[in-house]
Formats: sequence, structure tokens, C-alpha cells
Amino acid sequence: MSLTERCLQIIADTARIPSFSSFEERLHPYVLALAEQIPGCEITTVAQRNLLLYVPGQRPGLLALTAHLDKIDHFGPDGPAELPFLRTKTEIQGQMDNTVGIGIILSLLEQAPNRAWPGLLVLLSEMEEGTGLREHPERMRNGGAGLTSGMGAERLARHLIEEAQLPDAVITVDTTPLFRGKPGCALYAGHWEFTKTVPSPLETQGTQSLTDRLLALDPELYLGNNTNDYLTYGKVLNEETGPETAIPSVALEPAIFPYHQRNERVYIADIERLLALLEAYLSQHEPFAS
Repeated sequence: MSLTERCLQIIADTARIPSFSSFEERLHPYVLALAEQIPGCEITTVAQRNLLLYVPGQRPGLLALTAHLDKIDHFGPDGPAELPFLRTKTEIQGQMDNTVGIGIILSLLEQAPNRAWPGLLVLLSEMEEGTGLREHPERMRNGGAGLTSGMGAERLARHLIEEAQLPDAVITVDTTPLFRGKPGCALYAGHWEFTKTVPSPLETQGTQSLTDRLLALDPELYLGNNTNDYLTYGKVLNEETGPETAIPSVALEPAIFPYHQRNERVYIADIERLLALLEAYLSQHEPFAS
């Protein structure tokens, strides 16, 4: 099976599971069963609903790939036990936000033991979405009490700090609405525009270096910005480790349309494009010079 086909299989499987915000553990059995088949994969559960997977590398460095586990609940209390998914010749359709990101990074993780790649951390977070908290908290665990958007990424980032397991960089894979129905892939690389933080010179340098490396591999990436977990990883990992330990945080995102609705569509060609980009990048990643 090709990497693209394996990725699409994982997306289809995870898209059908109603792992709505605050009920992310519904996806855990699938992810854990997959991870347990990867030689050398270490599995850590962080604060009950977040997962951290680690595979040692065969070249220097440590790279974190991230995606969020939660889906927006567009279905309500009478929703189906299995969510709809459809694949056509050119698109996949269903709850693609963010099963596309999950499929991309897990299919790459499966490849890691047999590739000359750096060590890989896969961070799978709870509560990236804020829509449920704003629009229907009654559908969420404990009526939404104690929940905040981005809390999973924050917990995972702090876990990495506490365990001294800091990556060279963080690449979040999510989906972007910026193309408004057309195909395309975006690169976000300025978390401080939303987090209102001031990047250190070292973080600015590292982020630009990572951006340049990705653009060298795919010059047609659209440079944009939007909100998702990459903001939280960038803010927490850099604010709480000090200016001498800068960790670039960026996001790579295929186009999605419609956005934050039922039956979201993503182009298969965009998924294949990001898989090829990340596969190439992992083959040449080196830690950033300080």
C-alpha cells in the first residue's frame, strides 16, 4: 500500500469515530492499536485525553508533528454512532477537521522505524476547537466546565518541558479555510501575530530557517496565518524555556471547504502534496544552529 493510500485509510477510519471535543478518548483505542504495531514506539497519555507517541530516529534531531483529536459536534444528541465519510476520485468528505492531520502524521510515524529520519514525536491533543464551548457547551463533558480551547496543546507542551523532551521544531498539520473551495496548501509561521508574544532573535532565526527549508521543497506553499494549536506550542515552548532554547512552531495545512460544518471536503492531491513535502523534509532535517 502506498503512503497516500495508507494515509487515506487512517483518515477514513478516524473520520467515522465521533470523537467530539471533550470526548477525544473515543479515538484512543484506534490510535493506540496502530501505535502498538510500530517497532520501538513509546506511548504516553497526558492528562487523560492527550496522546504522545515517540519513535527514536536514525539521524540527529527530534521533530514534533502535531494534530488535534477533537471534532466539532455538528450532530447533537441524536447523532450517529458512526459519522459519514465519502471518497470520490479527487476528494474526501466528512469530518475532515482534523482527521486529515491525524492521518498524515500517523502514516508518517508508521514509516519512521525504517527510514533515515530524526526522532519523531507525535502530539495528539484534546480541545483544539472552541466552537463547541461557544455554541453548545451542553453537549460537552460536564457542560463545558473547566474546558478551554487549546488546553490539550498547552498540556502537551508543558509535559515536554517537564520531561526535558524538547524538539528542534514543531510542525502542526491541520486544515485551512483560506483557499475558499480551491485546492492549495498553506504554511503558517508567525504564531506571535496571534499570541501577542515577542519572539526572541533565536526563535525568529529558527522559524525563518524552517520556513525557508519547507519553501525550498515546495515553493508554491501559500504563506498565510490562522488560529490553531501551532500558536499554543509556539507560545508555551518558547516563553517557558527561555530565549536560549528557541523552538520554531509552524503549521502545514491543506485546503478545506466548507469549514467547521458537516461534510467538509479536502482534495486528495493536497494530502499527497503534504505527505511528499514532509517525507522529503524528514529525510534532510537537521537541528537548527543556535
